[in-house]
Amino acid sequence: MYPSLPSLNALKVFDAAARLGSFKRAAEELFITPTAVSHQIKSLEESLGQLLFERKTRAVLLTSEGRLLAQATSQIFQQLAETVNEITNSKNTLTISATSSFAAMWLVPHLESFYRKFPNIDVSVMTGEEVNDIERDRRIDLAIRYGQYDKNLKNAHHLVTETIGMYAAPSYLAQIEDTSEVQLLETRWINPSLPPLNWQTLLKGRLEDMPVRQFDQEHHVIQAALAGQGIALVSSLLVQSALRNQWLVPYRGICEDLSETGGFSYSALIPNRHSRNENILAFVSWLREALKVPAHG
Repeated sequence: MYPSLPSLNALKVFDAAARLGSFKRAAEELFITPTAVSHQIKSLEESLGQLLFERKTRAVLLTSEGRLLAQATSQIFQQLAETVNEITNSKNTLTISATSSFAAMWLVPHLESFYRKFPNIDVSVMTGEEVNDIERDRRIDLAIRYGQYDKNLKNAHHLVTETIGMYAAPSYLAQIEDTSEVQLLETRWINPSLPPLNWQTLLKGRLEDMPVRQFDQEHHVIQAALAGQGIALVSSLLVQSALRNQWLVPYRGICEDLSETGGFSYSALIPNRHSRNENILAFVSWLREALKVPAHG
């Protein structure tokens, strides 16, 4: 019925290679060898009479014809997947990419309220500090980004802007007789694009000789504070549960006017292929509502 169409398998291989910009990464996603990917692409190019990729030493780049075909395959395979899910009435699974700290300290503890509202949607959480290319990596349905919000970014939805505060365990504070004795805890960002947000910048030279201990994950800083190891400089958003249970309390001993300061923003970034996906838009709407941060004393 469609004699001019190439094989579905060849188009599937091409779609993966086009999205990922790599034959090797396409092979890993499809669980085949890079040689098999190369053969499928070559066969597809021969059947179309057009080159779809420019082969470079360390990369492959789409030609103009390849970009045209990639736009079509991306839309078609996405529509096909959504239709199959609808026909089989299977549970939809959203894969959410987020930083390790946000996932551990906020997202996972709040997911139960999402499931109560949307029982037919499962959520799989992928954590990491690297900034994924969500247009190419089709494993990711939605990315929750942390940093300075860029309103010009396509399909980006601002969620919340955090405040940064000083928090410690009550048992730790009870031991302090002099502020010079305190141990300060802070995060050393893995992501180099994030400006420093630490005790040195906050106190602006008033740090003196107080010791500072650094961790490369914000939730590690919070865990250290919970264990009574010092005073944490962390997001008020991520310590909601600890404050509610009074495992941590705000600390104002170093400088009363610096008990809280502005932090970075969280935003939801949707791949263009999912810009109208009802399940993803529902998840973003739920995030916005759930992230209305209550005030703590």
